[in-house]
Amino acid sequence: MTEPAEKPKRRTRYRGSHPQQFAEKYKEHDPTRFVEDVAKVLASGKTPAGTHRPIMVREIMQVLAPQPGNFAVDCTLGYGGHARELLTAVQPGGRLLAIDADPIELPKTEARLRVLGFPPESLIARRSNFAGATQLIAAESPEGADVLLADLGLSSMQIDDPARGFTFKSDGPLDMRMNPSRGMSAAAMLAKIDAQKLTTLLGDNADEPRAAAFATAILQAQSRHPLCTTQALAEVVRVAFARLPQTSDEQADDAVRRVFQALRIEVNDEFGALDTLLRNLPHCLKPGGRVAILTFHSGEDRRVKLALKQGLRDDLYSTIADDVMRPSAEEKRANPRSSSAKLRYAVRTNNLDHLSPVKLDPGTPEA
Repeated sequence: MTEPAEKPKRRTRYRGSHPQQFAEKYKEHDPTRFVEDVAKVLASGKTPAGTHRPIMVREIMQVLAPQPGNFAVDCTLGYGGHARELLTAVQPGGRLLAIDADPIELPKTEARLRVLGFPPESLIARRSNFAGATQLIAAESPEGADVLLADLGLSSMQIDDPARGFTFKSDGPLDMRMNPSRGMSAAAMLAKIDAQKLTTLLGDNADEPRAAAFATAILQAQSRHPLCTTQALAEVVRVAFARLPQTSDEQADDAVRRVFQALRIEVNDEFGALDTLLRNLPHCLKPGGRVAILTFHSGEDRRVKLALKQGLRDDLYSTIADDVMRPSAEEKRANPRSSSAKLRYAVRTNNLDHLSPVKLDPGTPEA
């Protein structure tokens, strides 16, 4: 007896005339089939679901000035917008090492880039965080990279997907891990952390001025009932915010964003990985090699600024950016998520005599 054919699954239904939830935006998730719909989303200044808009592309390409035949490195592949431009610029004969810690998005982006017609050997995709970049670069080009880009921003695909736990716009598990199969989730961390540590974390990772008050409120709520979802944590912060003296026009969700930022940085050891990259950065570049680093909050930018200035004093760099570069007013209007971006760059000195052999930090590429 022939078994009945399985009925095709119907797409997610949504209320009203426009989808609101991430999973409901099936047209945005399939831009090749729904070009006009995606164009409307872009024209409205929003980022289509499941995609990402690269930031300061023109400025990055200007300061890096990649040439045909160059060996380029993109330390944060993301959706591949910057990588596509770098791959194009280094052809013919050039190669791009594309690195990303996210095991969910990395293969998707690699597949998109592979169908664009670049020579197969020109793209090398590897999964790792910044701490493993030095070893990966050395394996592909012992003399270093001609150009290197490090975009420290979180990709829109990660921010908008409730299942990843980075966003409080929709409810989801309080996870926040770039690699969901490794390390401790934000929920697990909150179950173990003490008040002093959480206060320090909120202050150091997000410059939260009322870190102690929010740390107390979060841990009191945690003691009554485990905080396992994004909206549960967001509501605790909003309630605590409402009880505090209001001295400015700041909104409760501004405080929520800082709390989420601080936890995400800790969960993924983002500052530790960034510090490792900055220490090893001169060893990652050829003489005269160029680096561009895109940051999105003060904690990142402080580290990059100080590292590049110290490198200039130590004659590791011949040139660094005199002033931070920012997105144009036009880009900010078209893509509001670019508003906080800061771009710094440096050029590696040609003098290698005083550069000691690299001592690799414990950070290694993720398996």
